Amino acid sequence: MGRVIAVANQKGGVGKTTTTVNLAASLAEEGQKVLVVDFDPQGNATSGLGFVRGAVEQGVYHALIDKVSLRELTQLTVLPTLWLVPSTADLAGAEVELVSVERREWQLHDALNEVRSRYDFILIDCPPSLGLLTLNALVAADGVLVPMQCEYFALEGLSYLLSTLDKVRGLWNPSLQLEGILLTMVDSRTSLMQQVESEVRGHFGPKVYKTLVPRNIRLSEAPSHGLPILKYDPASRGSYAYSQLAKEFLERQSAPLSDAERPLSQGAP
Repeated sequence: MGRVIAVANQKGGVGKTTTTVNLAASLAEEGQKVLVVDFDPQGNATSGLGFVRGAVEQGVYHALIDKVSLRELTQLTVLPTLWLVPSTADLAGAEVELVSVERREWQLHDALNEVRSRYDFILIDCPPSLGLLTLNALVAADGVLVPMQCEYFALEGLSYLLSTLDKVRGLWNPSLQLEGILLTMVDSRTSLMQQVESEVRGHFGPKVYKTLVPRNIRLSEAPSHGLPILKYDPASRGSYAYSQLAKEFLERQSAPLSDAERPLSQGAP
């Protein structure tokens, strides 16, 4: 049964989609069967994996609203063990349409149940908000990976997100875990970055990945070419970082359960 990971942060511009696409690609490169679900109406994961949004006729919206099977919506990417359920423009209206749907928080969970056994990992690229789409992702997920930019206000956002995760555990998904916190857009030359990293590691300990994702121009360029970084520039610092993250991510999957079951809220600053 595939493990479902929601890549979430209500703050935009923190490297959420970049992390979803490139961690998925790096996991596929490690021999894992991976499905990316583009759950963001902006559709950046779809275009970042080489698909023209306007040319995609059906996507995850049609699974949520029209009950189309995810098997029919899945597209193979440039990597032989990496697949995508794309986002289409319709997804922007899904939150309004879901309001009146029975079990509205469970729609993605139910859709994924049909295909979970086909993959080792399913990564959900969440929208940069804490609305009904993100709620569906959190109810469907086994764990939440939080990309976080090394800046002061990111700490406040992290505290709010973890509070939301605790509420989701209490109401819908008691087994939801904090998969990990990933520091992104890192510039180790700045004292602020070092201060933020120190604070986050102090509060969350081993939940913070050792891997740091640097600011890297090649990483920024790759989406415009519709390629993950390991295909666009495998020798770049960004490619190396996500390759290391994939290895660390896989190592954590075999970690003792007690390490993975730490409370989601731990006095975030």
